[in-house]
Amino acid sequence: MSSDITNTFNKNNLDTYLKELAKLFRKQNGKGATAEIVLVGGAAILVNYSFRDMTTDIDAVIHSSSSMKDAINQIGDQYNLPRGWLNADFVRTASYTSKLNEFSQYYKTFSSVLQVRTISAEYLIAMKLKSGRKYKNDLSDIVGILAEHEKRGQPITWDSIKLAVHHLYQGWEGVAEDTIAFIQNVFKTGNYIKLFEQLEEQEKRAKDVLIEFQQEYPNTVTESNANAILKQLQSIKPKNIDN
Repeated sequence: MSSDITNTFNKNNLDTYLKELAKLFRKQNGKGATAEIVLVGGAAILVNYSFRDMTTDIDAVIHSSSSMKDAINQIGDQYNLPRGWLNADFVRTASYTSKLNEFSQYYKTFSSVLQVRTISAEYLIAMKLKSGRKYKNDLSDIVGILAEHEKRGQPITWDSIKLAVHHLYQGWEGVAEDTIAFIQNVFKTGNYIKLFEQLEEQEKRAKDVLIEFQQEYPNTVTESNANAILKQLQSIKPKNIDN
């Protein structure tokens, strides 16, 4: 499991970096060259919701010429961001699917050349269910999205989530059984605010345990085995989710 980058991103500085990226890309390639970025994960949370005000990584699907990579690196150098601050490696993860473009929605266009889209609502929940990381914000983000849509008077239903999972992944294969049980239980309990607080605490504890484990056993924890390791560590005993 790679360590988190030290920089944090919020909606304001994310827009600044994207604006500067678009200006540089246009300068280098001309106004006739266009590009598209689809923001997912924590970045999609930032631009669509208010319950989380920062993220440590910007995962995205990038549709552009190879020159975009150079522009990304130059903006990173300009703002002292780490290499990979705009993480296109997301396409190698389990939650990636080519269907994301079809179910993305428009966010902003920068410098008339860079269109930015995002994933939101039930489709973002479907992605979070697919990744299901108990040491990051996947589960608390799901509940945060549900809570915010309920507050807006636009509640997300269980049927809409099932449909989104089908649209993106053609079914529940690859989604962990305990993650499926989790989302079903969330709809049964319904107390989203309390659940959100509980899950944030659990995720923080899980992350701390993994960091300690990785310090003792370097290069052992990966994205693919982290949840399994957590299950085996007796010090992690998830609290029951209740009302």
